[in-house]
Amino acid sequence: MDSSAALKAILESPEFAPHIVENRLIQAQEGHYTAFPPGLDSRIAGSLRKRGIEKIYTHQAEVWEAAYTGKHVVVVTPTASGKTLCYNLPSLQALLEDEKARCLYLFPTKALSQDQQSELNEIVGEGFNLKAATYDGDTPDSLRIAARDTGRIIISNPDMLHAGILPNHPKWIKFFSGLKYVVIDEAHAYRGVLGSHVANVIRRLKRIAAFYGSRPQFILCSATIANPKELAEALTGEEMELVDNNGAPRGEKRVVLYNPPLVDAVQGIRRSVVSESRRWMLALLKGGIKTILFAHSRIRTEVAASYINEDLENIYTDNRRIRVEAYRGGLLPNERREIEKGLRDGSIQGVVSTNALELGIDIGGLDASVVAGFPGSFNSFWQQSGRAGRRGGSSVSVFVASSAPLDQFIMEDPDWFFRKTAEEGRIDPDNPYILTDHVKCACFELPFDDEGGNLEENVRTPEPFGESAAEVLSFLEEGGIVRHTANRWYWSDRSFPAEGISLRSATADNVVIVDATKGRNAVIGEMDRPSAKELIFPNAVYIHRGRQYLVESLDIANRKCIVREADVNYFTDGLVKTDIKVLSEDEQFEFGTRQGSPSAVPEHVSANGTLGDVLVRSQAAKFKKIRFHTHENIGYGDIDLPEEEMQTRSLILRFGPETGGGAVLASMDENTAGAALSGAGTLIKNIAPVYLLCDSRDLGLAERVRDPHFGVPALYIYDKYPGGTGLSEALSGKIESLFRYAREALSRCPCKTGCPSCVGPGGNKAAAAVFLQALAGESRE
Repeated sequence: MDSSAALKAILESPEFAPHIVENRLIQAQEGHYTAFPPGLDSRIAGSLRKRGIEKIYTHQAEVWEAAYTGKHVVVVTPTASGKTLCYNLPSLQALLEDEKARCLYLFPTKALSQDQQSELNEIVGEGFNLKAATYDGDTPDSLRIAARDTGRIIISNPDMLHAGILPNHPKWIKFFSGLKYVVIDEAHAYRGVLGSHVANVIRRLKRIAAFYGSRPQFILCSATIANPKELAEALTGEEMELVDNNGAPRGEKRVVLYNPPLVDAVQGIRRSVVSESRRWMLALLKGGIKTILFAHSRIRTEVAASYINEDLENIYTDNRRIRVEAYRGGLLPNERREIEKGLRDGSIQGVVSTNALELGIDIGGLDASVVAGFPGSFNSFWQQSGRAGRRGGSSVSVFVASSAPLDQFIMEDPDWFFRKTAEEGRIDPDNPYILTDHVKCACFELPFDDEGGNLEENVRTPEPFGESAAEVLSFLEEGGIVRHTANRWYWSDRSFPAEGISLRSATADNVVIVDATKGRNAVIGEMDRPSAKELIFPNAVYIHRGRQYLVESLDIANRKCIVREADVNYFTDGLVKTDIKVLSEDEQFEFGTRQGSPSAVPEHVSANGTLGDVLVRSQAAKFKKIRFHTHENIGYGDIDLPEEEMQTRSLILRFGPETGGGAVLASMDENTAGAALSGAGTLIKNIAPVYLLCDSRDLGLAERVRDPHFGVPALYIYDKYPGGTGLSEALSGKIESLFRYAREALSRCPCKTGCPSCVGPGGNKAAAAVFLQALAGESRE
């Protein structure tokens, strides 16, 4: 049976068909081509023709034109639309025209860097005297000197640029003095905290390039988001030319929305999204369809991969066993590359991944993607969906809904899902915590001048940090970290600032996981410190590529976790409790219904709001043991680890008796009011990612029936990163429409009294509905 017949049989199977909510075919699209640009070097054209490329897509030609005329450019096209050639053509042209020219390629992950190194080697394999070198954390010391001295194209990532290249710029004089192009691929990935960090790293890069006499052009590539030009300009500080008219062909794609069957209609409980996603992947793999399953969390990824491999133990296709691997953060570099290679050469037929494979790594011709639960943004969904069919053939993407409110909202209104536009990418480079960190790094690298910028041929170049650096430098001077003399700011501390700053998470402290079974003492993975406290506490079960380990000890101070192989019938999940304290009240709001302008005073005040700083203290105090396959809770254990503290930004919704929402809560008894508040909070937190380009895990939520600070019922919605990243501020401008949206989502839910898909397990649907009606400015029926 060929793959199309196998897919047809699966879709019509009584096992799946009754619960398919939507089966939509997205038609194939023809490509739009043009001839090679007139000025393209014949060696580049010849190399492309050897690879069977006789013409280029129209969007590739547009990027060439913009770059060739000296403009900064951002190209926005779907997955697998040839964005690589968009930047390779102008970069290679510049290198061939000027032997002193250099290019810097930045990718968000080391895996992507390796992938692009292979791509470049294919193009410049013959007839080019150009060396492309990868320079990242996996590059051996023996190769780093050669890369610095002879590399014409340096392939790296923002983390290495931040901690390894910029602080050591005197070793890179030849490279920086000839820097022509800076390529930032997968630019949509740089949003929120990571994007704010990367924007500051780019500011530091521009300072150093200007110091050595170069002003590089930027070429950015992005998947579809609502504000690509705005995001690109925020990342680079430069005016960008937008190219968004896709000329690449697109294969036929079938998108299936699947809602797992109910197991308890009264409580609204559905079959587990892990179990149902596993059934889909098994069916596809047995039908000879290479598949990727996105499971969104480390635990879910490892558990799903273990289940699937058990099910496939005695099943063969083409006389070989079907092999499935788990791919997630924390794997060792050689393990990552082994899995990527296996997917490309066909020795691995399936992979269960976190969002680590969402980006454009070449993992061969996958035919199907299964997305287990909404991934947090529509941009992420279409990226994950696009991982299948990258060779241009037909493909299928199955979205398996969880019980989360947003998932069930999509199942209730599939048309809304397909017409929903991409979200915005938001960053805040002037976040005080992030800005201070990078001004430290920048001052360590080069002194700041009171007049700003660098003097080039009697013309002063602009300071990339602008005026925002002055206040930070004055603050740092008070602590003796910098000193001001002769109109310049110099680094005066003994520390190496970049070493203690992580771009990826709130902390730079990674915990190393060591397998001590039978005296091995082998490092098998790593994890950031906050996650370690919740996932690899003593007596936790750690799963690594299908093997189970029991955590023997977790030494937070020395960042070391000791594990030993075990064979148990359960996995563990930490239960986190959170406490919150108000530190400042910066802005006050009145939320309600308005006539005319959105800035008009509300006619009906449903809630008051406060935007300010809060201190969030979280601690995993207990964990539960969850039996494999049945997912039943078989016991609890205690966790004795210190709490995490974080100062961040929060939007606090206050429901005093003078507000519509507060009046409703006051009319209820305390238990009912608590259930109403909790149900509304659950909906608001889980649906907020529709309005903000973030994951629901980027936002924290705390509910208080009687808040000790304000003395009234309150909902705290806060950024889960130190200093915040603009999410709370953005939410303050959208909360009124979010109230209405949450009320609509609740009314669409078919459950009777409340369920995990609306107000959360054990919630009170009726109470939450009355409360949300008041917040939306609707009268009670």
